Amino acid sequence: MMNAKSAISKEIFAPHDERMLASVQVKRRTKKKIPFLATGVTNKKPTLVSITKVKQFEGSSSFVRRSQWMLEQLRQVNGIDPNRDCPEFDLIFENAFDQWVASTASEKCTFFQILHNISQRYLSDKKPEFINCQSKVSGGNSILHSAADSVTSAVQKASQALNERGERLGRAEKQTAEMMNSSQQFAETAHKLAMKHKC
Repeated sequence: MMNAKSAISKEIFAPHDERMLASVQVKRRTKKKIPFLATGVTNKKPTLVSITKVKQFEGSSSFVRRSQWMLEQLRQVNGIDPNRDCPEFDLIFENAFDQWVASTASEKCTFFQILHNISQRYLSDKKPEFINCQSKVSGGNSILHSAADSVTSAVQKASQALNERGERLGRAEKQTAEMMNSSQQFAETAHKLAMKHKC
């Protein structure tokens, strides 16, 4: 799966100076063929965000861009059942409607979270409606929030460790200065004693 996502990113998005944000392996609820849905963003300004259907034909190792919709065309994201993790979902665009089944419910959830996040970030008006989605899609326990929380926690731990290290270094520096002062006094006293005994 990761090799496919890497190949899609290289073959479909990179040649157009775009980067892939997320992908989900899907099949239509009415057909057996397995394409991918991927979200991508242009690297140039103004930033354009798209949802792209990518397909790999039988016997071929390469991927082909089949359909593409701009994020502004997405009208509704239907999670089918807000009370359980299920892989089914619907996407409604201005001129298209597709019923999908993701390879896993968690992959669908991650894809939805990224769709929701980029909709909030890149669309000022006409944001798509997210219906029948679990609360973790739009906030709460989202993977994006969890990742941000874990990064924040790691930064806080690293900062605390650096502060503790700085305090230990400060104590060691103080002890070193005290030992240096003490050895200097000892050397002076020893020199004075040696001078008295010489006379």
